Amino acid sequence: MTTHIEERPGEGSEGPRRLYVDPGLPDRIFRGVARSGGGFVLAVMLLVGGFLLYRAWQALSRAGWSFLTTETWEPDAGRFGIAAVLVGTVLIALVAILVAVPLAVGGALYISEYAPPRIRQTLIGVVDLMAAVPSVVYGLWGLFFFQNQVLGTARWISTYFGWIPFFTVDGADPRDPLANATVYASSTLIAGIVVALMVAPIVCSVMREVFSQAPVGEREGAYALGATRWGMIRSVVLPFGKGGMIGGTMLGLGRALGETIGVYLVISPIFDIQWHVLQSGTSSISSLIALRYGEASEFGMSALMAAGLALFLMTLVVNFAASSIVARSRSGAASE
Repeated sequence: MTTHIEERPGEGSEGPRRLYVDPGLPDRIFRGVARSGGGFVLAVMLLVGGFLLYRAWQALSRAGWSFLTTETWEPDAGRFGIAAVLVGTVLIALVAILVAVPLAVGGALYISEYAPPRIRQTLIGVVDLMAAVPSVVYGLWGLFFFQNQVLGTARWISTYFGWIPFFTVDGADPRDPLANATVYASSTLIAGIVVALMVAPIVCSVMREVFSQAPVGEREGAYALGATRWGMIRSVVLPFGKGGMIGGTMLGLGRALGETIGVYLVISPIFDIQWHVLQSGTSSISSLIALRYGEASEFGMSALMAAGLALFLMTLVVNFAASSIVARSRSGAASE
């Protein structure tokens, strides 16, 4: 990089001078490659959205705004909408985030602040390996093992907290210990916890990376003022890492909204708005597409594309909101 000093036009040699920085050929090449990569990603995103809109236009033009309010899914009969699957998608994602974020925060803080150096790299590798496990493995685990283990917990929650509308289970009798437990199977809670285990490693990795970048000087200053390790974390690490925590949470939420196979294997699909997270039966947009893709007619395929477009726009809104929040935070500004 070369710095030149130029005289402003019309000024004598004694006038104010302006600095001009010549970045050099390597920097100009890097800038061009970076801009080209960013433009290519944006172009691909616009092409995906345009393709979905083009394929979905036939169904959207017939359904109109009722596409967002109709619960049933019968495209060939002219009655279809994503109201039920949209509610199921949001509920499963919220359950996943409520379970995954505390696990991720705890794991990230332990790895970055408490773990001995000799096992820290091992823990980082384990977390990264968990993020690479295929979702079908989590789905099979949830279907054949975890679901049977959580039915008792779901019954207990319904028995003592059933007065909360979200925890009500229709057809369940808490006073009958021999009542059939199938009313608690294939529920939003089970699907949400399975998805939480998928997104927790990703969220944990993002948070750990941000926590480790907290300024050393501020850490030492907190210790010098008499803070304990938890006091230092609370006053330095967590405020600095707020942007990373929000960004990791939103990234996990985006993954949870679009999860397909893990949810598809666990849930019992229904096409009614199901607010009860403990009760059997729920659905999601991604599982709807996986369920009906093979048997869909031409118009049914257009309706599925419309559902995919809705999911695409929803994840875009979540990611843009996350990037906006992170950019205003201290850790987000430090990373730019």
